[in-house]
Amino acid sequence: MMGGHVLERIEAEVLLTLAQELHFGRTAERLRLTTSQVSRTVKSVERRLGTALFTRTSRVVTLTAIGARLVADLEPHVRGMDAAVRGAMEAGRQVRGTLRVAFVGAAAGQLLLKAAALFGTRHPDCEVRIHEAQVHDACERVFDGSVDVLITALPVRGVRVGPVLLSEPQVLALPHGHRLAGRTQVTREVFGDYPVIRLPDTLPEESRLYRVPAATPAGRPVRQGPQGGTFSEILALVASRQGVFPVGEHAARFYPRPGVTYVPLGDAPPVRWAPVWLETNETGSVRAFVTCAAETARDEPGGAGGPEAGA
Repeated sequence: MMGGHVLERIEAEVLLTLAQELHFGRTAERLRLTTSQVSRTVKSVERRLGTALFTRTSRVVTLTAIGARLVADLEPHVRGMDAAVRGAMEAGRQVRGTLRVAFVGAAAGQLLLKAAALFGTRHPDCEVRIHEAQVHDACERVFDGSVDVLITALPVRGVRVGPVLLSEPQVLALPHGHRLAGRTQVTREVFGDYPVIRLPDTLPEESRLYRVPAATPAGRPVRQGPQGGTFSEILALVASRQGVFPVGEHAARFYPRPGVTYVPLGDAPPVRWAPVWLETNETGSVRAFVTCAAETARDEPGGAGGPEAGA
């Protein structure tokens, strides 16, 4: 500590480099600073220490005895910091250890399994642990760090978003025998006529509104049905005639229910599935898995490969 202030890293770099070069111009060039910035930094440190570290003449720069001692004491600490940073960067590039990946829904689960198989052949030193997440807790498991990568429906904010793996039209889940069940297509205007099962409040508002807007295209309020915490609960509520719900068209194949019928929802935006992860949790293993997921998706019907903007 010096006068209540810690020596900043750039200040330490200036002192060490100037001690080697003994020239303000060359020091500035090495550190990509201006000569005046180097001079001001040295003067600031000397002022806080209350002593000179360098002797300057018109031609020569030399270390004072105190300056030489400070530089000798500083050097191993700064080099140790550099080594620690290099070690962390190297560890971050490695693909080993354990990677926790999760999915929401059967379509995401199928993509994840194929991606995990490809990842396993390429990176045998990294174990993949697969978890099924539910609608109500999926995003929270990413934010709290309990999973490293989640394949889920977009949009999700506050995270890194990988390539869109699958894009599919929406269909409306209806109870069997519903008056709309025989239609070839319906629109979101029906949300004002029939109660819509509500997504959990734990899901980000942006994600909920993307699937179920606050109003119909004509501006009528959407009728609110009961809340479902998991996809199975939502379909059970539909089957028991308590409401309708928009889903991706894969649901008709993966979630056939005797009491549920699916009808195309013509004016709804597509459901897009992508891997998401915390930027602070991005490692070599995460990047390698996302690459495998993107490659796997290219071979899937409806698969997409373009990057999805957003974070």
